[in-house]
Amino acid sequence: MSTNVKTNQGSAVKVATLAIASALVCVFTLVVRIPLGTGYLNLCDVAIAFTAFTLGPVTALVAGGLGPAIADLSGGFAQWAVISFIVHGLEGLVMALIIRHVKRRGLAKLIAFLWCILIVPIGYYVLSGAILVGFEAALADLPGNFIQSTVGAVLGFALSEAVKKAYPPVVNMGW
Repeated sequence: MSTNVKTNQGSAVKVATLAIASALVCVFTLVVRIPLGTGYLNLCDVAIAFTAFTLGPVTALVAGGLGPAIADLSGGFAQWAVISFIVHGLEGLVMALIIRHVKRRGLAKLIAFLWCILIVPIGYYVLSGAILVGFEAALADLPGNFIQSTVGAVLGFALSEAVKKAYPPVVNMGW
């Protein structure tokens, strides 16, 4: 009986953490919005990188996808919601999987960082170019998306290290 209670409590913490991480990504997406050619720059990648480096692949995938998509839906950019869900969800998942599976910590962080700064600009270029705005318009957004993902990866990693140092059990709260 006590094993099931402990497992249920662990699952409840993970679900709550997932919800909070999704809300955190949404807030980071909405708090700062700098207009870009076809969309806007924001700080969502900070929260996504933090989630990936701290809470694991499932949490990073769901929070990384849901947070920006909900922000797009509620912030006047509904046409971007599906693209944001795919690109940022993939960003979180890939970074977290690299952190989890590459054994050399320094190398894992470097590879995860590089994937983050590639997935966002390339993902938005390909998907928005093919589906939404055309490739010429999407090309104009590449530099801004590159800067957003780079800043996000750096700040998200720093935030993750600070939180893990201050509260080590946080690494067991995600999936």
